[in-house]
Amino acid sequence: MSISNKVRKSMEAGSWIRGMFEEGTTLKQRYGTDNVFDLSLGNPIIEPPAEFVRELRKLAEEPLPGMHRYMENAGYAETRTAVAAQLSLETGLKFTMDDIIMTCGAAGAMNVVLKTILNPGDEVVIFAPFFAEYENYIENHNGVTRILPSDENFVPRLDALEAGISTRTKAVIINSPNNPTGAVYSEDFIHQLGELLQKKEAHYGMPIYLISDEAYRKIIFDGLKYPSPLLHYPDTIIATSHSKDLALPGERIGYIAVHPDCSQRDELLRGLIHCNRILGFVNAPALMQHIVRHLQGVTVSIAEYQQKRDLLYTHLTQMGYSTTKPQGAFYMFPKSPLEDDVAFAREIQQWKVLVVPGRGFASPGYFRISYCVDDRTLEGALRGFKKAAQKFKLG
Repeated sequence: MSISNKVRKSMEAGSWIRGMFEEGTTLKQRYGTDNVFDLSLGNPIIEPPAEFVRELRKLAEEPLPGMHRYMENAGYAETRTAVAAQLSLETGLKFTMDDIIMTCGAAGAMNVVLKTILNPGDEVVIFAPFFAEYENYIENHNGVTRILPSDENFVPRLDALEAGISTRTKAVIINSPNNPTGAVYSEDFIHQLGELLQKKEAHYGMPIYLISDEAYRKIIFDGLKYPSPLLHYPDTIIATSHSKDLALPGERIGYIAVHPDCSQRDELLRGLIHCNRILGFVNAPALMQHIVRHLQGVTVSIAEYQQKRDLLYTHLTQMGYSTTKPQGAFYMFPKSPLEDDVAFAREIQQWKVLVVPGRGFASPGYFRISYCVDDRTLEGALRGFKKAAQKFKLG
């Protein structure tokens, strides 16, 4: 037997996101790329901002001495200082470079955090619908996933959380703006969540970490502001990346930020730096660290994503699809016209449209659309959605 039983089981469960993406590759080979409308993967079509190109060109033309060498496992001091300054500006808290660890994207950050804090059998709470890889990340480090529900607006249910926390609960993961729904959690919700976790910490006499996955923090629409959990709960750990806000998913650059008043902060930070090394990441990519230190206040065009959201939402609702209007990120999570969301995802492929079934996010009966695509793909997909709406009599 060449691979472990654990890995074999994980492979069999698979990822609906990657599975549909691979099916899209097959369809493109058969029908041609221009004839397939792939909305399966959150792979931004928008190019990185001009400031990124400027900094990249500058380093290429005027390389810094030793800029490709190892550095401290936590990352370059200059980059961590820049991240800390931006977080201090956004939150009013006094972050320093010592609160920041540069990582290989948000996925690397999440795995480093979970490796650091979990003992075998510790529980991590996540809320459906959730990014599918969370379960794998938790299992990677011998944790136990506890899935709790969200309400009809895709906001985590605090009553379920209050009942679900126990002596085995080590962490709660939230993701806002949310993948797959685009929901942005309100300040009132975040405040109530912080109060609940503080009450549970006092009751059990142990830290319960709030891990906030903020990969889409800067992609928010309609003038909404991001309510940071850092302002409502001291035992918050941020895991984020520049994959989406700077359109750099392939560069794998992100960071962990620990609240300056986090419980057992010093030991936690030492553990995070240690795990960044022993998980094999060693350090975040050096070239990207040199670049992003100058881009902490920069994002791609949010207006462009909002226009795509508005186009998609307007047309789908006119066709008869039922969906909550996303407030951020670049995903939409409509109800499936068929009770079997996998069957619907297969049906719509006859019009060369690829979506991800909701059960891939622990939410059967829905499907996810990723609209970080070019307008041609969106327009072609809308033709397919219209034909499906007619077939299933949604209008």
